[in-house]
Amino acid sequence: MGGLGYYARARNLLACARVVVAQHGGRFPESEGELRALPGIGDYTAASVAAIAFGRSAVVIDANIERVIARYRLIETPLPLAKREIRAALAPLVPEDRPGDFAQALMDLGATICRPRGPACATCPLMTDCRAQGRPDIERLPLKPPKKAKPRRHGLAHWIERDARIWLVRRPGKGMLGGMRALPGGDWTDARPTESGIAEVDHGFTHFDLTLKLVHRESRDAAAEGEWWPISDLDAAGLPTLYRKLISKMLERDG
Repeated sequence: MGGLGYYARARNLLACARVVVAQHGGRFPESEGELRALPGIGDYTAASVAAIAFGRSAVVIDANIERVIARYRLIETPLPLAKREIRAALAPLVPEDRPGDFAQALMDLGATICRPRGPACATCPLMTDCRAQGRPDIERLPLKPPKKAKPRRHGLAHWIERDARIWLVRRPGKGMLGGMRALPGGDWTDARPTESGIAEVDHGFTHFDLTLKLVHRESRDAAAEGEWWPISDLDAAGLPTLYRKLISKMLERDG
C-alpha cells in the first residue's frame, strides 16, 4: 500500500483533530472558509463537508461534476484553465435548500450517465438544456491539456548489510514518500551518478520519472538514525513500491 499518501493523511488527520479541539471546542466548524483553514483540508473537501454535512450552500466540484458542467455549458477551454469557468457556471445553480443532495446528485449523474466514455445522453435529466448534447465529440469534454514530457531524475540508494539485516531509514516527513521507511541515499537530481551499482530500476511518479541505482556501502556508513531490518522479513517493513522493486532486483541477482 506504499506510495498512496497514507502517512501524510494520518499526520493531517491528527493535526486537524488537534486544531478542532484547540480552536473550535471539539466541534467541526460549519463554514467553508473555516473548514478550508484546517490542516489537510482543501477546496473540494471543505465545500463537500459544508454542503453535505452542514447544509451550507457551497460549490462542490469533483471530477464527475467538472465533466457534467463542462458538457452542460459547452466549456471548451482546456483544463486546468477551465476550472474557473466551470465554477462560475455551477455557482448560480447551487440551491440554498439541500445543497448537499444537489452536489451528490451531480456526482452520481457524472458517474453513471455523463460518463467519460459512452455518455447515456438519452436518459440524462439535463438533456434538453445541455449544450453538448448530440455532438459527436462530446467525449472530449472537458478538454485535457496536452501532455508534457516528464523530466527524468536520478538517485542513489545504499545497500548496507550486516548479519542478514539491512539498514533502513525514515524519509523526511514532508515531500515524496514522506515518513516512510526507505533505503538510505542522497537527493534525487537531474545528474546521472557515475558510480557503478549492483541494481537499478526505473519508476514513474506523477511529475517526473526516476532512475534509482543501488550501490554497496559498508556498515560503518549507517547513519545515526535508522534501524537494522531482517532481510527475510522485508515485507513487514512497509517499504514504498520504488524500494521494493529495487530490493527485489537485488535479491534476484544474488539468488
